[in-house]
Amino acid sequence: MSSSRLVPQLPSNGQIQPQVAIPDYGGLVKFLVQPFLESQESLKVDCEISASSPRVWIRVAFEGEDKGRVFGRGARNIQAIRTALEAAARASGQSVYLDIYGGVFVEHETGPPPSRTGTRTLPPPSSVAPKSSPRLRSR
Repeated sequence: MSSSRLVPQLPSNGQIQPQVAIPDYGGLVKFLVQPFLESQESLKVDCEISASSPRVWIRVAFEGEDKGRVFGRGARNIQAIRTALEAAARASGQSVYLDIYGGVFVEHETGPPPSRTGTRTLPPPSSVAPKSSPRLRSR
């Protein structure tokens, strides 16, 4: 039993295109994320493949205390996970978007996926101290 599905491609210029395998994104995410989790049964994965465009949205939720291990130092772990997902998507002619949620996971019923604000990282703090304002100086 295969873990991917075959999708026929529309003919272009009258020639029949080969079928392209769609990766099992949910299984791939579980394989990549579970080793970082204390409570592996807390992992929830929701995968939405758009029928009208080659986009895939993957939403992942797990316990909040595991977030540091999943992201890793300098977000190296999550970047490696994103890279693996992007490579799998690119091989099947798709693009992938990964959203990470800590704690409670709510599956949406219809409509566009939620905003992707949970996975952004801030730039490192500047090593130069800001100049103090003349109004803030002590007298």
